[in-house]
Amino acid sequence: MQEKILLVGGGGHCKAVIDVIEQEGRFNIAGIIDKKELIGTKVLGYKVIGCDDDLEKLSHTYKYALVTVGQIRSNTLRVKLFSLLKEIGYILPVIISPLAYLSKHSKVDDGSIVMHQTLINAGAIIGQNCIINTKALIEHDSIVEEHCHISTGAIINGGVIVKKNSFVGSNATTKEYIMIEQFIKAGSVVK
Repeated sequence: MQEKILLVGGGGHCKAVIDVIEQEGRFNIAGIIDKKELIGTKVLGYKVIGCDDDLEKLSHTYKYALVTVGQIRSNTLRVKLFSLLKEIGYILPVIISPLAYLSKHSKVDDGSIVMHQTLINAGAIIGQNCIINTKALIEHDSIVEEHCHISTGAIINGGVIVKKNSFVGSNATTKEYIMIEQFIKAGSVVK
């Protein structure tokens, strides 16, 4: 029997996460947590069953949750929700698309999602609460610290360290063995 999971945040990123969870087949989506005024509406057929204020009460029924708020300009809300869910006692699983490649010699930490057609190679480490988005490449021995978003088609070359709270935009490419500690715009080449 599949475990049930709550998704916290009902926007565009949530839709992409729903697709990955459905493809992975490990969890049944119990419902979405979003703004109070959205309770009763649906996201891809899944009902918004509560708001942040309901998370404590819902933890008595559901033990799994995932932050499904996206991250572009700021990750403040993602970090706040991740901390709140941990504090309440939810388990934040790693979600990995069956269409992704994850080396058995790599590691992905709690609450992170690896989207469709992503490649994570040997020796790579992904921290907590990260989004490794569609078609991203995380090369050997790279470290993506907690609360980062590696966007669609981004290339993190070998030995790169992406510092906590960073964002790497779509189709950005890094030189190998450098440190990233900022907001990287889409299409950038980072040397």
